Parts: sequence; C-alpha cells; structure tokens
Amino acid sequence: MGGAAQDRGGRRYVPIAEHGLIGDLRSVALVGTDGTIDWYCCPAFDAPSVFASILDAERGGCFELAASVPARTKQFYFPDTNVLITRFFTEDGVGEVQDFMPVGGGAAEAERHRLIRRVVCVRGSIPFRTRVAPRFDYGSLPHTVRLSGDTAVFETEGMTLALTATVPLEADGPDARGDFKLTEGETAVFALDKVGGAVTPRRCARTEAEEQFAATVAYWRRWLSASRYKGRWREMVHRSALTLKLLTYAPTGAIVAAPTTSLPEELGGERNWDYRYVWVRDAAFCVYALLRLGFTGEAEAFMDFVTRHISPGDGKVSGPLQIMYGIDGRTELPERTLDHLEGHHGSAPVRVGNAAADQLQLDIYGALIDSIYLYDKWAKPISSGHWDDVCALVDWVCAHWDQPDEGIWETRGGRRNFLYSRLMCWVAIERAIRMANRRGLPADLPRWRECRDTIYRRIMSRGWSGERRAFVQHEDGDVLDAAVLMMPLTKFIAPTDPKWLSTLDVLTEELVSDSLVYRYDPRSSPDGLRGDEGTFSICSFWYVEAMVHAGRIDEARLAFEKMLTYANHLGLYAEEISHTGEQQGNFPQAFTHLALISAAFNLDRALG
Repeated sequence: MGGAAQDRGGRRYVPIAEHGLIGDLRSVALVGTDGTIDWYCCPAFDAPSVFASILDAERGGCFELAASVPARTKQFYFPDTNVLITRFFTEDGVGEVQDFMPVGGGAAEAERHRLIRRVVCVRGSIPFRTRVAPRFDYGSLPHTVRLSGDTAVFETEGMTLALTATVPLEADGPDARGDFKLTEGETAVFALDKVGGAVTPRRCARTEAEEQFAATVAYWRRWLSASRYKGRWREMVHRSALTLKLLTYAPTGAIVAAPTTSLPEELGGERNWDYRYVWVRDAAFCVYALLRLGFTGEAEAFMDFVTRHISPGDGKVSGPLQIMYGIDGRTELPERTLDHLEGHHGSAPVRVGNAAADQLQLDIYGALIDSIYLYDKWAKPISSGHWDDVCALVDWVCAHWDQPDEGIWETRGGRRNFLYSRLMCWVAIERAIRMANRRGLPADLPRWRECRDTIYRRIMSRGWSGERRAFVQHEDGDVLDAAVLMMPLTKFIAPTDPKWLSTLDVLTEELVSDSLVYRYDPRSSPDGLRGDEGTFSICSFWYVEAMVHAGRIDEARLAFEKMLTYANHLGLYAEEISHTGEQQGNFPQAFTHLALISAAFNLDRALG
C-alpha cells in the first residue's frame, strides 16, 4: 500500500507510481496517494486535459481533497473493482476518499462523464479541505467560475464542467474551495459533470452517490466474474485485466497504449511521448491476453476496431498501414510541443500527438495478422472480406519485407534491417498460411511459402552473430536487443535450440539486471535521442516467458516474483523501471500488463 505526506508542501510532484487509476471506459483520472487528482482528460483519453498538475504543478490544474491536518495515507482498490479508496490516518480519527466514475448508465449518463468523490469519516472526527482548480486545454484556456448554492460551474470556450457538493463551496479566483469537518459515520459528496446540450447540472445527493457507488462496484465485479483464470498470482492477473479494461474506449473498442502523455522515461530527459493512441503492435498481445482470460467480448470489440479502421486502404508511403491510430480510428496525429508546461519534475518537453505515426515499422504486420489468426482460432471465424484484407497485407509483406525500417522501438536514429521486423514479417506470412490451410481459404500459397522460407534463412544467416554467439538487433551488427526474446514465443525457433539457448545466456549476462531487462544499450545502438533509460517492463515479462519455454522454470519463477515486487502499491506498472526501482514513463502501460498476464498464464501452466 502506498503512503504519502498529506500536504504536498515542498513536494510539488508526487512520484508517477504514487497514483491509482479510475475511469468510465471513455477516459481516466489519476489520483495521487495524497488524494489529489492530477491528471484527467475530458471527455475522452486523447482530449485536452482539465487536470494536469502531474505535468506542471502550477499551471496544470488539479482537484485536491484531503485531511487538513497532518495525516498518513494508504491507497487500495475496493476488492475486484476499479473503485479507488485513499485513507487518511490522523491523530483524531480515520477518514477515506472513495473515487470512481460510474459506468454503464445509458447514453445520456455516458455523456455526463461523471466523476464522484465520496468522503467518509470512519473513526473519530477529521477536518477536510478541497480545492477544485480546472485548467482547460492543457492549461492554456482561461475560464470563468460561478457559484450558485452547492454548485460551482466552470466555463470555457467549448466546455462546461459543473461541480455539485454536499458541503458549502466558495470561489477563489478561478477555483472553488471548501473546508468541512466530518465525525464518525458522516459523509460528504463531490460530483464533477461535463454539462451542456441535453446534460444539465444535477445534484449528487448522498443517497444517489451511494447508489452509483453500489452500481459501479457491481459493474466491475460482474465484468471480472467472466475471467476463466484460476491459476497462481490471480490477484495480480485480475488487477492487470481490470486495468486493461480501464484503457478501453468503449464507443469503438480501441485500447490505448497508456492514458497519459509525456511522463518521462528519465527525469530531465527528452524521451517523453504521447501514448493515448492505439498501436497496431499491441493488437496481438491484447487479443491473446483477453482471450486467454476468457474476455471474448473485449477481443471482439477490438477486432471490430481493427476491421473498421486498420485496413489496407490507407495508402501511406510507409505502407498500407499506419503503426498507430486515434481512438476513433483517425490517422492524423500531428505532434506538437506544449512549451508553457514545465513537464513532470521539470522534465520538458510535454508533447501531444505522435510523429512516430508516419514511421515504417514492418513488425506491425506480424502483430496484426497474428491477432487475426488467434481470434479466428479461439473466438470466431473471420469473414471472407476480412480474409481478402489479410491476403492483401500478406502480398504487400512479401513484396516489402526486406527494406530497412524504424523498428519496434520507434528509434529516431535512422532506418535499419532490424531482426525483430524480419521475424514479425515471417509471423505475418506463416500465420496466414496456417489460416488458409486450416479453413481451406484461397491463397497464393507457393509464393507465400517461398517468401516465408527466404525470411527464415535470412534471419538465421544474417541475424546471427558468430562472434557474440547470439541473435542480434540488426543485420550484420553485434548489438543485443531484448526484442529477440520473441523468437521462441512466436514459434520461429525451438526454445531449446542451441543457438537460442546461447542467445538467452548472452542476453542474461548483458541486458538483465536482477530480473529486469533493458531493451538495448543506447550507447552501442544510438537511437537519435539524448540520455539513458530504465529497464523495459514488457521485456522483463518476455524474459520470464522465454525462460519458461526453455525449461528453466525455477529461474523463470524467481524472475517473475521479483518483477512483481516492482509494481506500485496497487499492482500497476509504468513503461520502465529506473535503476533505483522507481516507475518511469507513461502510466499505467497496457503492454506491460498484457505481458504480465501472458507470463503468468504460461508460467502457471508450466508449474502444473
């Protein structure tokens, strides 16, 4: 459980890991262990922020709610739900803030994007204070505030938010403030709604908040009850599943890579990116993890997104597919820098949009076709139209697999002949051949087989370094890369092949630190960016799985158990872990939680 000082005082920023996540399948809010909401975009993941003090303590905006006397805090989830509870322990009593966003209340309620904060005094008596300070459009748009009774209305061009409270509020410049005291058994309620059009400000009385609390708890428990996972580490697996569900955009079935932008991969570094989009690469991992746990509805919704928006008709110069799309399927994601925000702990730049959308990353074809293959095999057969799309993609891969690209890590240091890109092109063709054979579907099989075999031989000859005794990052080089851990996982190479076991040993020696895995060494493989980075959590889970497949079960289990100790107090992971064990990068990251589910599933099965 996390602990934080009650008053930020000199601590202008709470560490990335000191946060919990709530959401309504449209957007999310990050709640610090001190009770402050310091990240919230409304009405969708990729909309401009309303609260962003995690990126600029002064200009970003926040929703503070805490005991107004010194307190220790602990944060936990209401069991089997995404309802977050932050407890305050003071000399005179114990209180808690229950944070949640109601889900599944019909179209009109979905448009409200309601965020509820219930304050309860459980023992003794506690004084509380709140300050609601929205800063619209990433802190760039001024707004007005008007108070009427127990309601504060914040208005700016194009958006109005209404805060209703069961305690008195007063205006303080552009903000609303309140001080109140609760004794044992008493509650106070705050509800923040997006209003306008048919959605009007509506009071959130205590009884209504209680009903919505119960309904939200019931929604999450009903959803999780569909999980078929009964193995070890069930709590961590289920927390990962609940987190993935929070990263789902219900109107389209999209799943964002992470709900934040520009949280630094290194404090003071420039590796700050916007992850609030759908990466094609995550597709196979999403479908695999969701189907493994029994969540066929989510896998189907994601495949619907893929069919509707990720089709061979995009006609970009970098290929028929983009590497990422907006949550609504849009393809234009222009990158810009918000120079008025200082960044988390002063780690500028703060970026919105993502210029990597136009890169050539050949591995996405393997990820996409593998996801279609898994869905066709475990969920339901794909349509004839969908198969035509698959054939068009495979034909394109056969014609273009041997060109240099930017690779899985989206490096900005120029194109290379990356082994991982070749590997996933092999996967694209190989999975399509399997589908054609299993279902008797029409395909140019002789051409496909010839191309698949050519890629295999190319990887084995030019991706292998006799000097390093390992498969390496790119052709005719000697740089190591954790992405090659996917070779046995995709069934490209036998997990006990002597060449593979030698590679695993070399990776362990050079890229692994106490079970944590670096993706590569930026000094020996320049990626066009300054600074170092932490270990990559997805690679750490791939490493566990590669060891499972190699039969090194005890080592795999120890590495997995160690990896679990690096989660935050709620079981959440950012993208990377620093050399001091801190979470770094956007948070929480879908890819890491997908890899955790996969590693847990395969390790549990191996342990029997």
